[in-house]
Amino acid sequence: MDIKDLIPQDEKGQLRIIQELVPGKQITLAHVIGGPRPIVYKKLGLNPEIDYQNSAIGILNVSPQESAVIASDIAIKAGDVYLGFVDRFSGTLIITGRLSEVETAMNEIVDYFKNELGYTTCDITRR
Repeated sequence: MDIKDLIPQDEKGQLRIIQELVPGKQITLAHVIGGPRPIVYKKLGLNPEIDYQNSAIGILNVSPQESAVIASDIAIKAGDVYLGFVDRFSGTLIITGRLSEVETAMNEIVDYFKNELGYTTCDITRR
């Protein structure tokens, strides 16, 4: 028996795959980029004329994805940071600002999610 015989197919022989997302309560990525080049801002869809002089980018991925809204609120209240991107459908948050402000905001987010909301969190990495 071939493995293809075990995979459900429709009447036309096309493969049908159902993807299911079962998110846990977790932060899977928390990273701070210090001193990124302007091209990084451009590729992320950020305006380097506004963001580049601030010298740091923080990127975070969280699930359930709607938690990115909570993380963005914590970020802007914890430090003088700019919300570069928030996506409640993918759970991605990108913030920019001075290195110390971005680090403070990222620490506050991870601490709150871990200690108050009971999320599993990763370490904040820096480069």
